[in-house]
Amino acid sequence: MAIVFTSQQPPETSHGAFGALAISLPHLGLCAIQFRFQYTPGTHTREANMAKKDTPEQAEFREYCRRWLDENRPDPPSFRLPQAAIEVMTEEQRVYLCAWQKNCCEAGLVGADYAKEYGGAGYTGFQAVASQEIGRANVPYMINVIGLGMAAPTIRDHGTEEQKTRYLPALLSADEIWCQGFSEPNAGSDLANVQASAVRDGDNWIINGHKVWTSLAHFASWMIVLCRSSTDHKYNGLTYFIVPVADTEGVTVRPLIKITGETGFNEVLFEDLIIPDTMRVDEVGNGWKVAMTTLLYERGAAENAGSGGGVSMEDRVHELIALAKRMKRDGRVLWDDPQVRDKIMKLTIRVEGMRQAFRRTRVEGLSDHPMRIPLQAKLVSSEILQEIATVAMEIEGPHSSLYVGDGRAPDEGHWPLAYMNSYGLTIAAGTSEIQRNILGERVLGLAKSK
Repeated sequence: MAIVFTSQQPPETSHGAFGALAISLPHLGLCAIQFRFQYTPGTHTREANMAKKDTPEQAEFREYCRRWLDENRPDPPSFRLPQAAIEVMTEEQRVYLCAWQKNCCEAGLVGADYAKEYGGAGYTGFQAVASQEIGRANVPYMINVIGLGMAAPTIRDHGTEEQKTRYLPALLSADEIWCQGFSEPNAGSDLANVQASAVRDGDNWIINGHKVWTSLAHFASWMIVLCRSSTDHKYNGLTYFIVPVADTEGVTVRPLIKITGETGFNEVLFEDLIIPDTMRVDEVGNGWKVAMTTLLYERGAAENAGSGGGVSMEDRVHELIALAKRMKRDGRVLWDDPQVRDKIMKLTIRVEGMRQAFRRTRVEGLSDHPMRIPLQAKLVSSEILQEIATVAMEIEGPHSSLYVGDGRAPDEGHWPLAYMNSYGLTIAAGTSEIQRNILGERVLGLAKSK
């Protein structure tokens, strides 16, 4: 489950100022949802003056990113890519996307703010620029979404020097894929209830348990995992580890086939897996604290190691309009139906409202709480995307029963797939109900629900 975003005031140019809000929802069936927008010079002058601008170095880097992306855009594959990285199922899909991420990493567009000894480019404050430009360029998404969005920043913030130098370079380059082991059959929204056990045995730990909804585990070399090391305390009894996955004795990966027919999800079973204490992240009993760092990046409240690519939310609305202009009902183009146009306009307003809300985070004095708007990202974006897919299904009518692979399906069956995936949007990475509780308790200061 992952959600990450970047939001930064872009530089002003002769064509206006361009920027992007990048929201990756890799576990939710859509990846690197982008808001791409253009500011018109002369408007919102006070906000523009107050908002953070690119430094000269960032502006130069932005131009470099644009040139590199224009010159190195990968050729379209001869096979179908899934809507999101978590649905990558075939080796040819994996190879294609890993090669693209590796190229971006070598160019300094992934891991831009990570030290060179960790496989990064060694910059500070450049990753947001790179992610914005990747989002603008309409290029493929990054496959190692769990690694970039959760594992890398967690290891950087809590890992040992040996862990950083060993794991981060191959993570950033996509030479090694990562997955996340948080959810269990009886521990989803109540994450602190995880029961997968970690028992100390001298300088080793013995791991047993069952993790579910583990995206990309079928390709993963490593997993970040939260385990129970003590039953004496619900929170302080948790410890955080890095564990091997591929070709490892004591680890079994089983695919979970979704209603869409895709198998990006997995369940992972640990049976007496032995790992050295050097694979523990932070101190024993500090697992909850480390997990909160992971969730901070997952839910978009801090900058990750790289994102962008894929389809923008703005593009989704444009695709919806195009669909309405093509589909007919009773001999009438649906775009001519005022009720259809009204539904699409309401969605357009919500997308624009979200974009404007994130502009506020860049203006001093317009945001009274640092997490008020960032913590809304997953909740608002997931519900908007679900509504877009719902309206598309209504527009398609009986044609919505035609799925991917059916030559008669509008838009190659994209919308039924997006509709089914959208229900994962409002569940994974914390359900909409959980997100509202977080906002109510941590931002609005309301009483806890329990």
